[in-house]
Amino acid sequence: MTERKVVITGAAGGIGTALVDEFCAYGWRVIGVDVSPPPNDAEIDEWVEGDLRDASTRTAVRSAAEGSLDALVNNAALQVNSSFRGMTETELFRSFEVNLFASVLVTQELVGALSVTQGAIVNVGTVHSVATSANVFPYSISKAALSGFTRSAAIEMASEQVRCNSVLLGAVDTPMLRAGLSRRDHIDGADGNWRQLIERTPLQKIATPQEIAPSVRFFADSSLSSYVTGQCLLVDGGVSVKLASE
Repeated sequence: MTERKVVITGAAGGIGTALVDEFCAYGWRVIGVDVSPPPNDAEIDEWVEGDLRDASTRTAVRSAAEGSLDALVNNAALQVNSSFRGMTETELFRSFEVNLFASVLVTQELVGALSVTQGAIVNVGTVHSVATSANVFPYSISKAALSGFTRSAAIEMASEQVRCNSVLLGAVDTPMLRAGLSRRDHIDGADGNWRQLIERTPLQKIATPQEIAPSVRFFADSSLSSYVTGQCLLVDGGVSVKLASE
């Protein structure tokens, strides 16, 4: 069997490193992309260090894909914890640049390579694009736009048999989540927010990145999901189906 190849953006982060491990464990050739260097213990085939908002970085990623690609995982993200009235113009624009525009542009760069293999795009989104809370305004609306991109791209590329789906994540134990909890008011600080988040999640836990990775690989692997496109799968411990009034 020909070795399958995947590009994973945001590969140095909490979820990104778990995704790298997941695909490597199943024999994929992994190309990681991040603004940071690879973690010291990363077992990865190739690394592109740079900002995907820059055309030069996107060109480098296309070169690394070497003409054909089985999957692209748009995982790079920025969470800005600001309210609608309190956010700055810079926070709004940067949220869209990282959470939407970079994903759209790198996908456009790689769609030719994906069409060669009839590959897949997986966008890593958030439950906040479906049901949200206060003080994450730039994050929630930019990620909601990513879900819109998922559906539109699925239609645009269906004739080439390139699929596009999203996983919409709930609480995952990453530095991004912990930073967000630290910025929210609670009498017991971040620990209080952590306990409250667990209590409000039907499965009564916060996911590890390793629990998330298989859902992403499912959409990326055409042998598992060849007839699925344009879908947004909630991987959120049940929070999106729980009545807020109860």
